[in-house]
Amino acid sequence: MRTIKANKLLLIAVLAIASLTLNAAAYKSSKSSEISTRIRNAASYQNSKNTTENEIIIPEGLKPGDTIGLIAPANYTNENSNAEVEYLKSRGFNVVYGQSFYSKWYGFGGTDNVRAKDINDMFANPNIKAIFAVRGGYGGIRIVDKLNYDTIKKNPKIISGFSDNTTLLLAINEKTGLVTFQGPMADNLKNIPPVTENAFNKAFMSNESYNLLDFDDTYSIMKNGRGSGKITGGNLSLVVATLGTDHEINTDGKILFLEETNEASYRIDRMLQQLRLAGKFDKLQGIILGDFKNPKQADPTDMTIDEVFYDNFGKLNIPIIKNFKSGHVRPFIAIPIGAKAKIDTYNRQIIIEKATK
Repeated sequence: MRTIKANKLLLIAVLAIASLTLNAAAYKSSKSSEISTRIRNAASYQNSKNTTENEIIIPEGLKPGDTIGLIAPANYTNENSNAEVEYLKSRGFNVVYGQSFYSKWYGFGGTDNVRAKDINDMFANPNIKAIFAVRGGYGGIRIVDKLNYDTIKKNPKIISGFSDNTTLLLAINEKTGLVTFQGPMADNLKNIPPVTENAFNKAFMSNESYNLLDFDDTYSIMKNGRGSGKITGGNLSLVVATLGTDHEINTDGKILFLEETNEASYRIDRMLQQLRLAGKFDKLQGIILGDFKNPKQADPTDMTIDEVFYDNFGKLNIPIIKNFKSGHVRPFIAIPIGAKAKIDTYNRQIIIEKATK
């Protein structure tokens, strides 16, 4: 009797061990499969990311008779917005207005959904050949996650603005590969200076390469050198605001453009230090410092703006141009974000390979 019981107990133990072994094997197989799937997904994501980073989509250039959509993706329009309307009409373009052009919600050109919908709808509309912002201010970062990047990529066209619009222009370029434009708005187009108009024509209406430094000679060379890569950047505050988000700026192998307005020199230094600590200067091919309007010293002991620049960039072995006429300044030179460029300070050149086609 005891032998039968012992045999039963032995059989139960064997079955239990077998079950545990099978379960462990199944679990191991499941985990192995899960890990393999994760690896494949990660590789797929990285390949997709690299494809976007390496891809350049050149939008079609403008010609008289084309329709341009006007939007207020940040603050609502004001009396200066009419200057942009009048200039574009004087050049023979038709203009249509997004709902944001007429809307107000707090300080914005309508609700977040209204402003995002304007951009998505205008990209989807084949009759609209370009999208121009009429104002900056604040608000772009509130809608950057509401844009339909698939629609944008499938319907590439010019989109232009600057200042707060940096967030949107960078996100669109990095998510889709579409060249976007740090371009003039409102006041910049009122009684338009020849420099601004010449740059406008090259950026938006030509399919040829051109030299960004040909439009105005008031820039200065901070460091000599040569480099090549896509141009990225925009307003410094908004570039820094992308850090740590899904829309973080990628500067590797690129030429970085920066501009700012009405910021104390210590605040500019702090933002540049943040970019440095985030590794955004490590693999740069060049730097273009645009207009830094009213860079006051908050305290007499603070660095001047030039001292801030030399302290942050002086040890970088790359070409650096400063006082370039782009930003909160007249005249205004449009810059294609995401376009291939070659910078050669010895020959005073920043050659844009192609901004539009």
